[in-house]
Amino acid sequence: MDKTAQFEAPSPRLCPVCERGCHLAVGATGACGMYRNTGRVVQEVYPDHYLLVCPISVETMPMLHFYPAAKFLQISTMGCNFDCPGCISTVIVKEFDPACRAVRQIPPEEIIAKAQELECSGIAFLMNEPLAAFHTFMGVAKKAKEQGLMVGCASNGYFTEDSLMKLLPFLDFIHVGFKGDSDAAYVECGARTAEPVFRNVRILKDHGVHVEVSCVHKRGRDREVEDVARRIGRISRDIPFHVMRFVPLEQAAPDQEPSIRESEELCGRLRDVLRYVYLFNSPGTRLLSTVCPDCAEVVLKREFYGPMGAKIKPNPMTWDAPYRCPSCGKQIDIRGDLAERLFQEQMFEGGYPFTRALEILESILITIGVRRRNDLVKAWNRILSSELFPELHSLVQDPWGYLKLVTRLGDLVGRPHEAEALVSYMRKRLMFIANWTPKPERRLRVYYAMGKPWFCINAERMENRLVEIAGGESLNRRVTGKGRPGTEISSHTINCLNPEVIFISALFGSSLDDFYEECSKAWVDVAATRTLRVYCHPVPASDFGSPRWILGLMHIANVLQPDRFHFDVIKEASSFYKRFYHMEYRQEDVNLSFGKPIRGWAFA
Repeated sequence: MDKTAQFEAPSPRLCPVCERGCHLAVGATGACGMYRNTGRVVQEVYPDHYLLVCPISVETMPMLHFYPAAKFLQISTMGCNFDCPGCISTVIVKEFDPACRAVRQIPPEEIIAKAQELECSGIAFLMNEPLAAFHTFMGVAKKAKEQGLMVGCASNGYFTEDSLMKLLPFLDFIHVGFKGDSDAAYVECGARTAEPVFRNVRILKDHGVHVEVSCVHKRGRDREVEDVARRIGRISRDIPFHVMRFVPLEQAAPDQEPSIRESEELCGRLRDVLRYVYLFNSPGTRLLSTVCPDCAEVVLKREFYGPMGAKIKPNPMTWDAPYRCPSCGKQIDIRGDLAERLFQEQMFEGGYPFTRALEILESILITIGVRRRNDLVKAWNRILSSELFPELHSLVQDPWGYLKLVTRLGDLVGRPHEAEALVSYMRKRLMFIANWTPKPERRLRVYYAMGKPWFCINAERMENRLVEIAGGESLNRRVTGKGRPGTEISSHTINCLNPEVIFISALFGSSLDDFYEECSKAWVDVAATRTLRVYCHPVPASDFGSPRWILGLMHIANVLQPDRFHFDVIKEASSFYKRFYHMEYRQEDVNLSFGKPIRGWAFA
């Protein structure tokens, strides 16, 4: 066996890959389920098995100070050595069977050949934890370096010193995600303490690896983030620091989500400690751009690009000197050249949007009766081995296409009758609302924002289709820019559009008070703000992804045609939950998961 595929264990029962140090009986696996004690060695159970291999731009890892806009080949396996509440990758790290037919076994040589064929700058392991596939990653990293490709990963940083020293010669860059500074933050994830992560960041930095660090920001836990930042600052004030605003998914309580404003205020304080601080999961924030630490001038502009992602927006005026402050001339600490061409990921490919796609599918599976883990594994086998996934992005953007998707899923997983019951329920309400469309001259002008007022949701997305079905004119269709899931527009553009109604996304949303305050500060003065016709959805995650979008449609219909529609949306939510989830609807337990109906829900 290749020596990269095994570790000689220092004791017969100790796994040496990560600092959890799982004690393994002969034949047993540890917390991540990806290593087995053979009696002589600790061996990877599924070497060279990949769930996803596709090209990405480096900012979607995210990496912001390393070869900006460069294209890398993303590789993702399964499993994780942590079990964090609210993990965005739960579907692939905890609910996927590595033996699924959709998981491909690919030798390192083919991975390298794929990267070269696609003209990638290197290999980037992300989305699940590379420590759960350490030997696989080592094999690819060695081959990549032999071919002159760069190698990096996103990791929780829980390497043992031994495993880290084995990887160091082949590693060019790494994103290390902290859970906090306290032992309690790590115990919550199944580990013991943050100390190995700080130790490893120092080792990585000392060995010349480009390091960027992130920390999760939960409401009421500002001190955790501040303490991490101070300790990172003692290693180097130039390490880019990413604040990951917590988005409650899976088991996480909804009240743990801080507002965008709260996370921005935290970032402001952190800039007294570190030179480069960024904010993620916050559509419309200005804190994704690189600013000069001396004069605060924008040097590289970026905007929100889906969960935990960013997209660079280079200014052609500064292309010849992209890292020099245009105001004071300070040289910004960024490694590598700016790519000449910007790479655009396709559909749900690239970074964490892939996990959201799986959540959308899972949300439908749950509502048509797939609630046992064994049944879920069988369902993934059939779905990801079918021709359905390439069409998913277009199907979920249209209500009628969504109904077709439900029917096809029902047929694939052997639940056609349950699928038809869901389709019938949704079609009845969809047709009832669509049949009352007003004349064009009586349609209200509607703008759909996400997070901040100026983050405009893409015209072709589901949210705007719901507006049109409910009888509104979607002003988003007049905006030419595009991103994922939208793009920033100017206050002048919003004022020219002059919407009579504004809806705020039910995903990466904002409170009404914060939204109105942002409008006032940005000089957004339109009919909707003057008449107080800005609306949040009463049910979380109810305008895209999950079948619960039917509840969002009812709310939009109430707002746009109050003389015709009087849906009791909370009562409708209660009915939906009883019929399709067989449980009571509890508003306080509904978070932003597409898949799971409430926090605490799990497959049997």
